[in-house]
Amino acid sequence: MIKSTVLGAALALAPALAAAQATLTAETTSPGSTPHYIDTTLAAVLESAGVATMQITEGATLTNSVQAVAEGQLDMAPAPLILPFLMSRGIGPYSGIGPERGAELAGGLRALFFTAASAQIFGHYDGGAVGDLRDLDGLRVWNGPPRGAALTSGRAAVQLLSGLKEGEGYEGIQTPWPDTVSTITGGGADAWTIPEGLPSGRQIAIAAAGATTIYDMPSDLLASELGQQIMAAPGHAPYSVPVDEYRAAYEGNDITIVTDDDTFDSFATAFAQIVPASMDDDLAYEITKAYLEGQERFETGSPRGPWLFMSFGDIDGVSQGVCGAVDMTMHPGAIRAYEEAGHTIADCLRP
Repeated sequence: MIKSTVLGAALALAPALAAAQATLTAETTSPGSTPHYIDTTLAAVLESAGVATMQITEGATLTNSVQAVAEGQLDMAPAPLILPFLMSRGIGPYSGIGPERGAELAGGLRALFFTAASAQIFGHYDGGAVGDLRDLDGLRVWNGPPRGAALTSGRAAVQLLSGLKEGEGYEGIQTPWPDTVSTITGGGADAWTIPEGLPSGRQIAIAAAGATTIYDMPSDLLASELGQQIMAAPGHAPYSVPVDEYRAAYEGNDITIVTDDDTFDSFATAFAQIVPASMDDDLAYEITKAYLEGQERFETGSPRGPWLFMSFGDIDGVSQGVCGAVDMTMHPGAIRAYEEAGHTIADCLRP
């Protein structure tokens, strides 16, 4: 699974190099997405630190990627935390493997770090079919790829906003991630709801075809019983950014941001960077150590850097969307890297 490159003469000339650089296989989402930025930046950080070379496949469906890591066919992937939850019960996209095998596979996953940068938004073209985001009856709403965590969150967002379920009041439109922008700009949907980082290259590309409006989740709806259930659902985490900062992130693009107060509030898709439990402890340690030391590069390498909500400090579990319904623990090598850097790790995250 993990291949190494022997440095040969270089090792003889440089005894300080204790180990060969590993080659890691990884999958991530399409360019323009937050997981893609995090993974490609991580690849650059690991390469610069001499820890590993990441061979990344882009445009992956993370439902498949998580299963590939669990089965030992892949070394690393970003995992929306709802996916290990569903896998552990053998339900949803993992119903085919059953609860017993699903629990076994999910139990073999470990986290290196966490992030909750992609918040659920609702958008539409100005002057289109949407007049009131709480009245979506009869409309076509792009709500995710054909399956997976984003689709689950998208359906929840539409239900929260309008009270409608897919097929019972509105038509859900799903396409693979690489086709999202072309589907929307081509008129294939009246509106869309997507978990997006800030700023989102995808939303900027959509707005290049015409002025758009983006909404957060209204405060009264988030405070409702359903809103609180969605906020606490497996794989979700709270998200709040001052609306002035949110608007500034899209300045210069034909995008209007609408909120009902001075913050952009929603539920975020909580992620873990996952690896197999069988990954070598020292390799997991070196990857996580390089990640922590690369904080500035993550935060300054893109306009979205300040809003990544990545775990560069203490980890309490609850803020990261774990230590509850989602039973995800960290790799011992990652825990060692965090603790050596002076950070605390909640006991519920220890294997």
